[in-house]
Amino acid sequence: MSVHADVARRRIEELLRANEEQIVRRWSEIAQAPQEELQELYRALLSALEEGKNDFADVRGLLSELSRARVRAGHTPSDTSRRVFALKEALYEVVEADGEADALRGFIGFSRLIDDLGLLTFETYVEAREQIILDQAEQLLELSTPVVKLWEGIVAVPLIGTLDSARTQVVMEKLLQTLVDTGAEHAVIDITGVPAVDTQVAQHLLKTVVAARLMGAECVISGIRPQIAHTIVTLGIEFGDIVTKSSLADALAHAFQRGGVKVIGAPGPRVTVRAENA
Repeated sequence: MSVHADVARRRIEELLRANEEQIVRRWSEIAQAPQEELQELYRALLSALEEGKNDFADVRGLLSELSRARVRAGHTPSDTSRRVFALKEALYEVVEADGEADALRGFIGFSRLIDDLGLLTFETYVEAREQIILDQAEQLLELSTPVVKLWEGIVAVPLIGTLDSARTQVVMEKLLQTLVDTGAEHAVIDITGVPAVDTQVAQHLLKTVVAARLMGAECVISGIRPQIAHTIVTLGIEFGDIVTKSSLADALAHAFQRGGVKVIGAPGPRVTVRAENA
């Protein structure tokens, strides 16, 4: 660092320390932000500017935390960066009143630093936003693949929407865990809500069935509509010895039969259903 640059930096540091209350108050007004929040950032910045230190890790940490909090609150990256850039305007008023050449030269270097810190908030915003999107997608994936207990020893996986590799993994994990937790021996995989079945979807279904079989559970695939049946035949997809049914009710009846449960329906407009061991 040249002698002039060092003197300029020292002068800016002196102005920042001597006019802390005024600068923070003015910064708060321009940025429309709480003084307490900016005060902590200001003190970290002063500490980083100490001679021989030049370590802005704490400042970057506070800015990253601020940026993430504002992402969660729904603010834009521009809002956060403008809050940082407002410090330059607050400081310039002090530099202008001081009028010294060293203060003006120091302000230029300080402005570059603030610009870099402002850009950091953009980078943090992007990272935080991406993480939020990933977390939300994972939560939606969990919610869209429920495993429900239909009867003692019978569970069902009602699938809605497209079945891809990531979702198949979630379905498989949740189904296997439910089989362990409930001790169920029969699983119904219902694809009534799956718009189309191609070779890839069929392979995903087969993997899920094989995984369930390894846990000792028999699987039935229900929701085989005429269009899906036609597609499966056209593509030459083989389900082997996997039982398929057109509706969830048929699949449940099959599971009852395989489980040795006899279902008796009373005649009349309202059907009363009870189950007893056969």
